[in-house]
Amino acid sequence: MKIRLENISKEYKDVLAVNQLNVDIEDGSLVCLLGPSGCGKSTTLSMIAGLDKPTEGNIYFDGVNVNDVQAEHRDIGMVFQDYALYPHMSVMENIEFPLKMRKWNKKRRLEKVSQVVKVLQIEELLHRKPSKLSGGQQQRVAIARALVKDPKILLLDEPLSNLDAKLRIELRDEIRSLQKKLQITTIFVTHDQEEALSISDKILLLDKGKLQQYSSPKKMYMEPENRFVAGFLGNPPMNFINGILDNKKLFIIETDKKIQVQADYINNFKNYDSGNHLLGIRPEDLILSENKSGVAGTIVSIQTLGKEVHIKFSVENIILKACVSWDHNYAIGDHVDFDIKRIHIFN
Repeated sequence: MKIRLENISKEYKDVLAVNQLNVDIEDGSLVCLLGPSGCGKSTTLSMIAGLDKPTEGNIYFDGVNVNDVQAEHRDIGMVFQDYALYPHMSVMENIEFPLKMRKWNKKRRLEKVSQVVKVLQIEELLHRKPSKLSGGQQQRVAIARALVKDPKILLLDEPLSNLDAKLRIELRDEIRSLQKKLQITTIFVTHDQEEALSISDKILLLDKGKLQQYSSPKKMYMEPENRFVAGFLGNPPMNFINGILDNKKLFIIETDKKIQVQADYINNFKNYDSGNHLLGIRPEDLILSENKSGVAGTIVSIQTLGKEVHIKFSVENIILKACVSWDHNYAIGDHVDFDIKRIHIFN
C-alpha cells in the first residue's frame, strides 16, 4: 500500500511536534523514521496508525484520505517497544487474539496462526506464556500477532530497543528478510542510525518536527543536504571546520595560516560561490598520506576499537578525528599526515 503524507502538522498546546511534513512512501518499501528524541518520529507514526489525528494536512492510503478512518479500520499491524503481550495468555492465544476480534472460527484461526509462526520459526513457543520467553522471542511473537491479520501496512515503534546489541543485529536482519518476503509496506521508528542505515529502502530524517532529508541510506550518508544530516549520521561524527572557497580553490581558515585542501571529491562544489563556507570531512575520509603531502597534525588521543582505531589529531588550533586501520603503531605526540578523500561544503 502506498502512503502519502500531505502538509502534515501536529500541535500539542504550545509544541509543534510535526511541522508541514510531505512524504510519499512507496508500496512494499521499508522506510525508517529516524531522528533524535523529540523530533516527531513516534507522533508521525501515531498519525499514520490513526491513534492521533493531524492538526493540519491529509494522510492518504493508496490515494484514499484516511484522516477520519479509525485505527481499527486502517488495515495496519503495529509492534510497540514493549511488545504489549497479554501476560495471562499463551503465545497461541496472543497471536490469534486479533482474529478472535474479527469473529474468525477456531479452525480458520489455527490455520492462519500456523502459517505465521512457521514463517517466524516460533512453532515450539505456542503453549508458553510471555513471562517464559526471552526478549527476542517476545519480539517475534509481537510481530506474528501484527502479521496474522494480513495488514497492508506494518508499523514498528522502536521494536528492538530493549534487546542486547548482538540480538538487535540478528533480529533487524530477520525483520528485513521478512519484509522483503512479504512485500508489505513497513515504517520502522528508530533513533539508532546504524539500524536505519542497515535495513531501509529510504530514511526519513526529522529534527524538531521538520523533514531534513528523505532519501536512500547511501545518498543520505554520501550526499547530506545540510549540516544537521551530515552531523547526525556517522560514528564518529563528521569533522566540521571553517573554510573559504577562493577562485575554485578550497582552504581551511581556522588555523593561523590558510591551508589549501586537496580532495579526491568535493560534494556540492559547483553549488557554491567564492566566500566563507562550512567544510565537513568524515573521519573515514581522512587517509594516511604516504608522501607527506596532506594535512599535517599531531596525535592528541587514541581510541582503539575492534575493527579500527579512532585518532584525534591537532592541526595548529583545530582538532580533527580520523578512522584508521591497525596497520601502524600509534602513540600520542606522533606526527601524522592525511590526504582527504572526500569533503562536503555547507552554508
